Amino acid sequence: MNSARRALLATILALLGFGACAIPARAATATAQCLAAPSRILHRQVGYCAILPPGYGADKTRRYPVLYLLHGLGENRTMLIRSGLLNLVEDLWDKNEIGKFLIVTPDADSSFYINSLNGHEHYEDFFIREFLPFIAHHYRALPGRAHRGIGGLSMGGYGALHLAFRYPQLFGSVAAESAALIEHLPSVTVVGPESHAIHRMLGGAFGSPPDPAFWAKNSPLTLARTARLAGMKIYFDCGRQDGYGFYRGAEALNRILTARRIPHEFHLYPGRHDWIYFAAHLPALLRFESNAFGLAPASHR
Repeated sequence: MNSARRALLATILALLGFGACAIPARAATATAQCLAAPSRILHRQVGYCAILPPGYGADKTRRYPVLYLLHGLGENRTMLIRSGLLNLVEDLWDKNEIGKFLIVTPDADSSFYINSLNGHEHYEDFFIREFLPFIAHHYRALPGRAHRGIGGLSMGGYGALHLAFRYPQLFGSVAAESAALIEHLPSVTVVGPESHAIHRMLGGAFGSPPDPAFWAKNSPLTLARTARLAGMKIYFDCGRQDGYGFYRGAEALNRILTARRIPHEFHLYPGRHDWIYFAAHLPALLRFESNAFGLAPASHR
């Protein structure tokens, strides 16, 4: 995120009642570790940032739930730190509005968190087979799906829903904000700005032009129709003025889950697909995950 966007988000956070954009915030109640995990599957190191909650370093025996918070297209592992959203998270901890859990964001480039059509990027395999065990080994993470949640913004929202619905035995909760859900993949037959935008956004993962069958196979909308989601806690929201039309995909997911009588929380709010919307509604996502972990904030002062 460039300096102009950071300044804009600092203003947004101030208007929302949160601290300035400087990192660390106020009293540095949380600790951010940005390191790298080795991957034999991807044949490279994969960067990640782990946000350790207040008190993590004081009690060496305590273990914590983990929220894997996935970044959007054009962002990276430092999504919370460089944007200033870490201040928002710290405010929620300081005000005792959420319980204490780890927040982990891995780099994902433009992978959409799936195994790519061309076979060059097996990101989904890396995440499930290597990254989850890596975090469990290197941090004091509580075991079991009830203590493992996944969430994300935009592309990360798509990835969170995709991974949660494909591996419900691994995740007890999922929360997505402005997820990149497209009910009907548009057919692009002409060259122009719209074609270029779609190819740039989806091409690396889904082919260029995007392959409709491969898109449908990986879509959270497709997975939601048959996935065994009993017991999973599900939350998603989107802006009514989302410029990519992702609200239509969110509405489609709501219809699918409702028809299957799968409990979930869904909201359409005023707002666009931008950082103003993300900053305004990230607290709701974090509160949802805190509740899903069974954390009572009053007991974590």
